[in-house]
Amino acid sequence: MNGSTGQTRHQDRVWSVAEHLDDVLSKIAPLDPIELQLLDAQGCVLVEDITVPVALPPFDNSSMDGYAVRAADTTAATQDAPVSLTVIGDIAAGPGELPDVGPGQAARIMTGAPVPPGADAVVPVEWTDGGAGEGPAAAMRAHSAAPQDAGGEVRVHRPAAAGAHIRTRGSDVTEGEPALAAGTVLGPSQIGLLAALGRGTVRVRPRPRVVVLSTGSELVQPGEALAPGQIHDSNSFQLTAAARAAGALAYRVGAVADDAETLRSTLEDQLIRADLLVTSGGVSVGAYDVVKETLTALSAEEGTVEFRKLAMQPGKPQGFGLIGPDRIPLLALPGNPVSSYVSFELFVRPALRTLMGLPDIQRPTLRARITDAIASSPRGRRQFLRGSHDADAGTVTPVGGAGSHLIKAMAHANALIVVPEEATEVTADSEVDVVLLG
Repeated sequence: MNGSTGQTRHQDRVWSVAEHLDDVLSKIAPLDPIELQLLDAQGCVLVEDITVPVALPPFDNSSMDGYAVRAADTTAATQDAPVSLTVIGDIAAGPGELPDVGPGQAARIMTGAPVPPGADAVVPVEWTDGGAGEGPAAAMRAHSAAPQDAGGEVRVHRPAAAGAHIRTRGSDVTEGEPALAAGTVLGPSQIGLLAALGRGTVRVRPRPRVVVLSTGSELVQPGEALAPGQIHDSNSFQLTAAARAAGALAYRVGAVADDAETLRSTLEDQLIRADLLVTSGGVSVGAYDVVKETLTALSAEEGTVEFRKLAMQPGKPQGFGLIGPDRIPLLALPGNPVSSYVSFELFVRPALRTLMGLPDIQRPTLRARITDAIASSPRGRRQFLRGSHDADAGTVTPVGGAGSHLIKAMAHANALIVVPEEATEVTADSEVDVVLLG
């Protein structure tokens, strides 16, 4: 068999969706861990187990603005017969010397401030006269306006039980307790916990850097006027946004004209900042399919990209390979907007989440009752139709038609309806697989 005949037979092979995805994922490994500052680690996957180095909170502290007291001194307090206590000073949040609270005494205390020796309860200021000698106080007077309130007397109108309004040391977490497990995706709450534990940096798998570019001489930047035969470049915006939503750091490159040398130089320039490259357009069988032309002509040193036919609709033409000295993965997607987005969800998103080291790399799939019939579906191809999924009703309704250019329908869909290869139609009220988007 000569080389050209073998290449032709290989290109004639039709891949299933699963075969193509498995091949992509088999050549992608999670990124190496790095140490990052906390805010830079947001959205990244933790690669170390974090234990609590010191109890939280690290000391008994007040959960209210009020008065630190001995609970026994307030037992008889009522609205009609308040208990008077001598105020011996203020305790604000932060470092400072703590007074000893003796019998018949109270220390004015602020939320988060340490509970002083001798006190075993906090009386909220609303249960007192605030030192003003009148009825129940709504709040403390500012120290600058009424410095006398740090001394004198306070009348307590309600009793406080021992331990009332005190956050005890270790009531959140105790020293040595597990805090976060490796594999956790760091969101705002996890970042906050790490900061509370005193961690300034953390070891994570970084968010993958994704470079997205569209090809086509007909493409014009949004905001610019269209000449006859031109359209606005929507794919690069849609795919860049999708990559960011998947957790990546995505960079959009302006549309590249249908010129092989321009595309080649653009890709070479972008390799230095990419963990993954995504192109759209130029992968079919036309005379101006520049992505296919350029990437099939790579030398062995430059890498290898294979173009395939998949048994799916939309998204039949696909390309995948590894290019550049570091063999950066490249996924070449078709140019029709719906085709490129569906292809992203099925192939690029799992690849990105694999780079991140996440276990849940694919969108959730569930069964739902389809409200409208699907009159036809191509035999031998897995069809992905836009749908509106109603979780409460357990239904999905087709949105728009099957055309791969119907981008408005995509914008109004929250799911993909999956019609299997063997089905040529779907009756109303039957159950279908639904891939949830977002």
